[in-house]
Amino acid sequence: MKSSGRNISLTSYDDLFSTEETRQADAREQIQHISLSELHPFKDHPFRVIDDDRMMETVESVKEYGVLVPAIARPLEDGGYEIVAGHRRKRACELAGLDTMPVIVRDLDDDESVIIMVDSNLQRENILPSERAKAYQMKLEAIKHQGERRDLTCAQVGHKSDGQKARDIVAEEAGESKSQIQRFIRLNNLEQPLRDKVDSGELAFTPAVELSYLKPEEQQWLQNALEVTQQTPSLSQAQRIKKESKEGTLSEQGVMEIMSEEKKPLYNSVTLSHDTLKKYFPKSYTAKQMEKVIIKLLDNWLRSRQRAQER
Repeated sequence: MKSSGRNISLTSYDDLFSTEETRQADAREQIQHISLSELHPFKDHPFRVIDDDRMMETVESVKEYGVLVPAIARPLEDGGYEIVAGHRRKRACELAGLDTMPVIVRDLDDDESVIIMVDSNLQRENILPSERAKAYQMKLEAIKHQGERRDLTCAQVGHKSDGQKARDIVAEEAGESKSQIQRFIRLNNLEQPLRDKVDSGELAFTPAVELSYLKPEEQQWLQNALEVTQQTPSLSQAQRIKKESKEGTLSEQGVMEIMSEEKKPLYNSVTLSHDTLKKYFPKSYTAKQMEKVIIKLLDNWLRSRQRAQER
């Protein structure tokens, strides 16, 4: 009796002659060289791409060595790709006169994309407070959404990533305390002029967090008062303004009066001579550059003290 050929499975010509190495390579993500015109910025990308000295260094590196680390992008429904990680590399390629750049294309949902985008940028130096604030907020929401989706699909085995658990994850992966993450996120409640002052260092971080509780109209009063008095609020002034706002007694005149007060120095002044400082800095550094570095070091020291006290 002849056997039926219906159940015979024939191996394709390609499978017969492909090597195991080739098959493994096909299963892995492939690096593609994609036209820069097809690469579009991530929606609501919180990190600025600036043509500063660091960018120029990247441009020179790209010219000499090419792009050493491929960007990550995801396909868009209408064609082209959305950059998830690699915005600065794309800009460097543009300035270097290149037409394409190496990219790994992945099928990612919105929340996966946000988490990769934030994590790949938080490793950079010189991130502005407003950038960190928006990035933490985006990652927090993405992690909460992932938890909600797990509940919908496998509630019997999943654990909802609620606001508290999500904040734990963001804090742990950022190397910050939960309360510090929350302080940064509060900065998103500041109106743009005040956020700009935080980024420039004109408005200190801790007073800015207190002022983030003000209503938009009250923040406008404050902005006007800062322009008139040419002063920035101390922590105690910010706390008083916040208290009056919470009690419903804050007025535009009241903000002006608080900001017009003569500030008493909290500490005796400390003066360091140029001769003392210059051995710690390159010869090319100006006094302003030295001051900026010292303030950053003191901010990092204060932040580490706050984290230690919260543990």
